[in-house]
Amino acid sequence: MADKPTVVAVQKALSSAKKRKFVETVELAVNLRDIDLTLPKNRIQEDVILPKGRGKTIKITVIGGGELALKAKDVADLVITPDELGAIANNKKQAKKIANDTDYFIAEAPMMATVGKRLGTVLGPRGKMPRPIAPGVDPTVMIDNLRKSVTVRTKDRKTFHVPVGSVEMSADDIAENVDVIMKRVESHLEKGKHNIDSAYIKTSMGPSERLM
Repeated sequence: MADKPTVVAVQKALSSAKKRKFVETVELAVNLRDIDLTLPKNRIQEDVILPKGRGKTIKITVIGGGELALKAKDVADLVITPDELGAIANNKKQAKKIANDTDYFIAEAPMMATVGKRLGTVLGPRGKMPRPIAPGVDPTVMIDNLRKSVTVRTKDRKTFHVPVGSVEMSADDIAENVDVIMKRVESHLEKGKHNIDSAYIKTSMGPSERLM
C-alpha cells in the first residue's frame, strides 16, 4: 500500500495536468546531494519491477537462435536470429529504428560479445545494451518482468528521471510504484534519504508536484 503523502502528491500532479490527445507518462524526478557521481561506485543503474506495472506497452526484442528463438517467438515483440544480426548491424537506419522502438533487449549469453561489437554503438548511448539469458532457457518470465520494469539510471548527474506509470492509472497505483522506486534508490545511497535533496512527480508535459 502506498504512503498517503505520495498518493496526495500524485493526485495533485494528475489533476493539474491538461488533457492531451495522447496518453502521458507520469515521471518521478529525483535530485541528489552530497554524493560524488563522477565515481562509478556511487552511480545507480538497476532495473526495478513496478508492482502496478508501467501503464503502457513495453516492447521487448530477443536476440538469439535455436531453441531460444523458438520460445521467444510467441512472447517477444521481435526476435533477431544470429543470421539476421549482421544485416541489421550493417543497416544503421534499421538498427536505430529497432533500438528506438524497443524498450528492452535480451540476448543469448554466448552472443553478448558479438551484439556489443555489432550494435554497441547504437544500443550503448541509448542505455539499451541487452540483458543476457542462457541458451535454450524459456524467456517468458524475464520478458514478463521487463514489461513491468523501469531502469533507474543516474549516470554522472545528480538529477535523474524515472517513468512510474501513465495518466490512465490510478493515483494509488502510481504512488505504490513511486514508493518502491524511492526505497530502492535510498538503499543504494550511502546516507539513504539524506542523500536525496528533493523529489517531484509530474506528467510528461504537466507541472511538477513536490514529493519531498
